[in-house]
Amino acid sequence: MALVMTAEQIDAFLKEEFPQVTGLFAIDRMDEALLVMRLLTDERHLRPGGTVSGPSMFALADVAAYVATLARIGPQALAVTTHCSIDFMRKPVSGADVLAEARVLKLGRSLSVTDVLLYSEGSAEVVAHASLTYALPPARR
Repeated sequence: MALVMTAEQIDAFLKEEFPQVTGLFAIDRMDEALLVMRLLTDERHLRPGGTVSGPSMFALADVAAYVATLARIGPQALAVTTHCSIDFMRKPVSGADVLAEARVLKLGRSLSVTDVLLYSEGSAEVVAHASLTYALPPARR
């Protein structure tokens, strides 16, 4: 699936449409095969015990699926999550960013299905797995 937006264009779009996520995430890699996005982890993402919270990991998976979809359909603020299933598999490494590897499995006329694996930076062990579906706005149809 060819990309129609660059990482720089997506960053600018997110700053404009979703300023609340500015500074929370960064794109490490974006091509036809894979998006790698990171949660820039700090104190606000931690739960008691010093581990990254589940809601923070969910946010990373959700934003990564959204960005992977936008990269293929263009700037569509009204693409929305219609389904998410997430399995938390192990505790993230303390003091490390969390990385998401997102792969668009299917991009149709009205839905985008994305698989996301989350890792602690520097570790090969999956900390969470998510499957997300996005409904695409009518203009896409």
